[in-house]
Amino acid sequence: MKFNPTDYKRRNITIWNEVAPRYHKRWASISQGPFASTTKLVQLLDIKKGDSVFDLACGTGVVTKKIREKVGRSGYVIGGDTSVTAIKIAKKWNDKNSNLDFVNVDAENFHFSEKFNVITCQYALFFFPNSQKALKNMKKHLQKGGKLGVTVHGAAQKVPFFSSIFDAVTEFIPDYVPPGAPDLDRFGTKTALKNEVKKGGFSKICVQDFNFNFNPGKFENYWQNYLRYVAKPLKEKLDTLDRRQRKELKDMVRENVKPFIQKDKTIKFPWEVLILTAKNRD
Repeated sequence: MKFNPTDYKRRNITIWNEVAPRYHKRWASISQGPFASTTKLVQLLDIKKGDSVFDLACGTGVVTKKIREKVGRSGYVIGGDTSVTAIKIAKKWNDKNSNLDFVNVDAENFHFSEKFNVITCQYALFFFPNSQKALKNMKKHLQKGGKLGVTVHGAAQKVPFFSSIFDAVTEFIPDYVPPGAPDLDRFGTKTALKNEVKKGGFSKICVQDFNFNFNPGKFENYWQNYLRYVAKPLKEKLDTLDRRQRKELKDMVRENVKPFIQKDKTIKFPWEVLILTAKNRD
């Protein structure tokens, strides 16, 4: 089946509208694991009072909130996302301010009449079917010398929280993710991320890697939370497995997790994150 980017986007919007509340509660509202990167991203961009900033794919507004604290009353921040539910949470999570707004936009097609000092994009570039169109759109909306900040997950083997389950599930459900859909780690190396952003027309590119840790509890906590939080379209595919297959799947995941189990039986996953900063040379 040929990959259809429009269908993929619609599917993603449906999924994020469903999972945004529990995603925010479990991940985004805390600074643990990969979300320790939020502070790093804002620091590396050296956002100043009075700056205008667009936080693309802002999700539930966690990066947006830290940015607003930096720009002060004289600055301006806009958070944009395709998920209406995420935007609603972002508005509640962020206090009402005259210099803060949230909009429902597509990364590849958004348009503003004004240009920004800074554009941020955390954990989303890999989701965009046409990442070049999105990057060129970001560049078009940056002032000359304006800064771009992008955060992505590292390569699959360096983010075993995902791969321990995903590698096992795809053995049983090959179409668990739509064929041709962008991979979560498509920009998971410094070279891949730098080349993609350079191709988008940016200069003075710097990519730094950070290694965080995340403890999801003991194996049973990790497994049950996966089943509890998985999005409906994926859960429906998991539900097609019979009891024997589900046991085999769980055993395979348990085997994948073994290298990360500590003496107290809890899991300690390493989690590589890449943060890129660049400038608009035009």
